[in-house]
Amino acid sequence: MSFSSTIIRPRMLLGQTTRFNNNDAFTLSHVVQPQPLVRGSCSFSLSTTRHIGFVSKFDQTCSSASPIMEDEDQKKFSFFSKSEKEDDEEYSKELDVAVRAVQMACSLCQRVQESLISKTNHQVQSKDDNSPVTVADWSVQAVVSWILSECLGSENISIVAEEDVQTLSKSNASELLDSVVKTVNDCLAEAPRFGVQKPKSPLGNSEVLDIISRCNSTGGPSGRFWVLDPVDGTLGFVRGDQYAVALALVEDGEVVLGVLGCPNYPMRKEWLSYQHRYHRIVSKLTPPTSESWNKGCVLYAKKGTGKAWMQPLLHVNKMFVWPNHAIQIFVSNIDNPALATFCEPVEKANSSHSFTAGLAHSVGLRKQPLRVYSMVKYAAIGRGDAEVFMKFARAGYKEKIWDHAAGVIIIQEAGGVVTDAGGCPLDFSKGLYLEGLDRGIIACSGASLHGKIIDAVDASWGCSSL
Repeated sequence: MSFSSTIIRPRMLLGQTTRFNNNDAFTLSHVVQPQPLVRGSCSFSLSTTRHIGFVSKFDQTCSSASPIMEDEDQKKFSFFSKSEKEDDEEYSKELDVAVRAVQMACSLCQRVQESLISKTNHQVQSKDDNSPVTVADWSVQAVVSWILSECLGSENISIVAEEDVQTLSKSNASELLDSVVKTVNDCLAEAPRFGVQKPKSPLGNSEVLDIISRCNSTGGPSGRFWVLDPVDGTLGFVRGDQYAVALALVEDGEVVLGVLGCPNYPMRKEWLSYQHRYHRIVSKLTPPTSESWNKGCVLYAKKGTGKAWMQPLLHVNKMFVWPNHAIQIFVSNIDNPALATFCEPVEKANSSHSFTAGLAHSVGLRKQPLRVYSMVKYAAIGRGDAEVFMKFARAGYKEKIWDHAAGVIIIQEAGGVVTDAGGCPLDFSKGLYLEGLDRGIIACSGASLHGKIIDAVDASWGCSSL
């Protein structure tokens, strides 16, 4: 397979943001070289960012994750107004730190997953809900907690997270704790690559336990707290399949920013069908420094901007330069149910496949459902790979806020709609769970499809047995 393309590599651009749509318009950003983040400070500054706009053609045949730009198509410069800058600055510091933390967490997860696939899986444990969990869960929680505290100040950090410290604190968990501590220190040793200062010395067992124990917030309607799912879709994780690292910031009960890391979700849709059968072959055939295979991505959004973004995972031996070739993403414009793709959970234990199948048929959804683990479903809709996500939990199952917070805001800012089955917004102000949820969750690329599905739920709910 070979490709022919022309790529602009401006000497003065240290990082670039790319936006593409039906008009093939791009935006590049000139960003100063970041210095390592230190406690209470952040390297990202909008005051030092210039935005350059020009028109270009997008080469649909190129395998590179970054859009292709033709020299002769560069047109003109444009700048944000003062009010636009002020609007964009809100939560920018927090978003910058959160994206770097998720990038690091994804790098950690990739290494652990590769070791689980290639070796005997002796690090898998069982949670109370019978879903498998690995050393990556606690390691990611420790790394993200440490980065948020160091960069934003520990006094400002409150975290709701899935894992607690009790399991690791037990006397019979010493081997697991040692594995977590080693994984955490290996990850933090690479912090400068992500623009974050590493610890002055490796963290000890007690320090790692202390960092994890800080994630003890119970959420609520007031104040600011982070919501973290260190490895969402752990069954997919241990099977070498899809999973996600999800981090969101909630303020006064509303999600104000979300970051979703999808280490096995390729930047380009055409790679998706080859993902699990082919990516290892491609990885072996391409040089370690090759960027032709971008198998992972990070999506993020801030409330009220009307924009959501996707950037590739940081490549091995590369330095993170904000915004890391970010592409603005948009939900699909398909509103014909016959052409739409819907997502549903892989696991049958906490959702009804039969009911969603019946709904899909009644609405006119004819395509085979996309069944993927974790919040990758939100990513699929946010970037236009699918149009509908439906989840209707079985009786007694309570939806947790960390399973939805980051994904919801990304879809909404990308132009989509997420509500419960009654059409009400999801309520993240009630603590650890989405209390008051009306039957289920419906996420759509547009209002038309969303309305049709809600009507179908109302018409068929009486015979759902849920």
